[in-house]
Amino acid sequence: MNSISVRALLIRGMLAGLAAGALALVVAYFLGESRVDAAIALEEAHSHDHGGGEELVGRTMQSTAGLATGVLVFGVAIGGIAALVFCYALGRIGKFGPRATAALIAGAALLTVYVVPFLKYPANPPAVGNPDTIGRRTALFFLMVALSALLAVAAVILGKRLAPRLGNWNATIAASAAYVVVIGLAYAFLPSFNEVGKDFPAALLWEFRLATLAVQATLWATFGLVFGYLTERLLVSKADAVTAASGGANRTATAPG
Repeated sequence: MNSISVRALLIRGMLAGLAAGALALVVAYFLGESRVDAAIALEEAHSHDHGGGEELVGRTMQSTAGLATGVLVFGVAIGGIAALVFCYALGRIGKFGPRATAALIAGAALLTVYVVPFLKYPANPPAVGNPDTIGRRTALFFLMVALSALLAVAAVILGKRLAPRLGNWNATIAASAAYVVVIGLAYAFLPSFNEVGKDFPAALLWEFRLATLAVQATLWATFGLVFGYLTERLLVSKADAVTAASGGANRTATAPG
C-alpha cells in the first residue's frame, strides 16, 4: 500500500460509511423512533414531576435532524477507521480478495464492537435505567467495547502464531475459544445492571433492543458490501494497469532493434 492507495481507500471508506449511515438512518427512523416515542409516553405518564422546564431540543428535531446528523457522522467515522484497518489487513489475514476482506472486517466489527458489548450491556429506551448510574453504565459499555476489540486483535495474532503448528482450521478454533473464554470472564466479573421497572412492557423493551441491533447490522452489512465493491474496482483496475504497463515494457525490451 502506497500513500496514494491509502488515501484513495480512506475516501472510499468514508463514502461507503456515508451510504451505510443513510440506510441505517432509514431503519432507525422507521423501526426505532416509534419505540422511543412509546417509551417517552410511558415515562411521562408515570412521572410525578409536573414542573419540568422546556426542552432545549424538541422531540421532532431529535427524531429527524438530530438522528440524521448522529447516524451519518457515525457512519463516515467508522467508514474511515474501517478503511484504515482494511489497508493493514489486506493480504495479512489470509488469501482473501478485497471484497472478502471488506466483508470479514465488517462482520468482525459488528460482532466485536457491538454484539459482544450489547450482550452484556444492552441498549435501553427512555424510562429504563437509573439516571444516577448512567455515567457508570456508559463507561462500562465503552470499556467492554475496548476490551472486546483488543481481545479480537489478540485472538487474530494468536491464531496466526498457532497456524504453523496446528493448521489454519485448528488455530482459528483455538484462538476463537480463547476469545470466548476471556470475554466470558469479563461478563462474569464486570458489574451488571437490572434497572428495568416491573411495569415497563417487556415487548416494547425487546422491540427497542431488536431495532438497535437491526440498525447496527444494516450499517455494517451495507458498509461491507459497498466498500468491498469500491475497493475491488480500485485495486483490480490498478493491478490490471500495472500488469499492462509491465507487459508493454517487456515487449519493448524484447523487440528487435
